[in-house]
Amino acid sequence: MESYDPYQALPQVPDFAVSSEEFVDGGTFAPAQYSAKMGVPGGGDASPQLSWSGFPEQTRSFAVTMYDPDAPTASGFWHWAAFNIPASVTGLAADAANTGRMPEGTLQLANDAGFTGFIGAAPPAGHGRHRYFVVVHAVDTEELDVPADATPAALGFALFTHTLARAVMIGTAEIE
Repeated sequence: MESYDPYQALPQVPDFAVSSEEFVDGGTFAPAQYSAKMGVPGGGDASPQLSWSGFPEQTRSFAVTMYDPDAPTASGFWHWAAFNIPASVTGLAADAANTGRMPEGTLQLANDAGFTGFIGAAPPAGHGRHRYFVVVHAVDTEELDVPADATPAALGFALFTHTLARAVMIGTAEIE
């Protein structure tokens, strides 16, 4: 389970840098990034603060996604999918996804919990440590032609042909 990287099967693109004030790459999420809505005591369902740099000059917009490939489903679990973030933006504030503080023009899709915005980590108790791929995608167009009622997988398909570079951080969560 831990060795599966959902981005390995996609076209390889250059990397750029992403960081967060809430967690370090490979580290455990802060309580704010766990999900109260899915029953985790103390969870905050707050999207993490993110900052990025070093993306290609030809970047025209960004997309940000969070995906759990370790979820006990055949399709993983999408926690967040936002796109058409202007190229002038180089970061998102903590809890921007659910507080109306996303940059103007950004679209967010419904996550796998069924609502638009961010849903925090909630691995099933005793299922082990889950990895959450928090990815910033540098995109070659200002607007992706993805409908507002599309799924995160449909966004992923659009990103398949429009990603110039990718910045990846992995947060982890486990409930004993």
